[in-house]
Amino acid sequence: MPGLDPVAAQRWHGLARTATPWLHEEVASRMVERLKWFKESPSSWLHWEPVTGGLQAHQQIRSQLPDAACHVAARHLPEALQATRDTKGAAWNPLNWMRAREPLASNPDTRVNMLWANMALHMEPHPQTLIQRWHKHIQTNGFLMFSCLGPDSLRELRAVYAAQGWPDPAHAFTDMHDWGDMLVQNGFAEPVMDMERITLSYSSAEPLLAELRGLGRNLYASRFGACRSRHWRQRLCQVIEAALPRDADGRLLLTFEVIYGHAFKPVPRVPVAPSTAVPMEDMRAMLRGHRG
Repeated sequence: MPGLDPVAAQRWHGLARTATPWLHEEVASRMVERLKWFKESPSSWLHWEPVTGGLQAHQQIRSQLPDAACHVAARHLPEALQATRDTKGAAWNPLNWMRAREPLASNPDTRVNMLWANMALHMEPHPQTLIQRWHKHIQTNGFLMFSCLGPDSLRELRAVYAAQGWPDPAHAFTDMHDWGDMLVQNGFAEPVMDMERITLSYSSAEPLLAELRGLGRNLYASRFGACRSRHWRQRLCQVIEAALPRDADGRLLLTFEVIYGHAFKPVPRVPVAPSTAVPMEDMRAMLRGHRG
């Protein structure tokens, strides 16, 4: 990720969380609407980092896919499993007795039809490695659905920092076309990418900064090298109030570019060679594809 400090990113990812940021839930709800695009519903799915990705959306997906086996992958796995439990109605509704009411912990051998990753890639120091991990978790002909922030995010705040001669308030976010290229490079096919800009408004600089702190931290490698003083924070609030654009009601405006993407895992191709070793799972997938 351009300009992202990997050490700071690891510290950020190491923090335990119990709630999903509002913006992440909003983006996740818009992703859920996109599930209607697929003719066949997945019979199994894996939620990547559900606490930051969207706990409300998690329950929405489970409602849409009541019979699909659900798996969870998270750095803080016990907390994520507890947060995604769904025991509502299990005791009295006979239709639910045969369904798994709790998500299963994923492991390196977990394979699913759909992997769901909301608002994760832009905070990842090694995104190609993460995409490779996702690819391994998806069954042949399964698909990935993801979202992340794009390069136009925080453009008003970046302009304020630049005018003051300060380092950027965040690392540079990757363009959607580059994400599409990375998906193909790591074995995915038919990537479909699109984006939208969401403009949020704030009554003052303080709630704006509180929102940003809930979304993440400044992981820019060239950020200020030490903690800023109280005086500097007051100065920051002053320049935000003075320089950020406002709507007709006088509220401060801040843009977030959201990138959405999905891609399929195709039947693997065997390279031509005198001797080739093929995993059994790939061989079965190739045979199914040939018979089809």
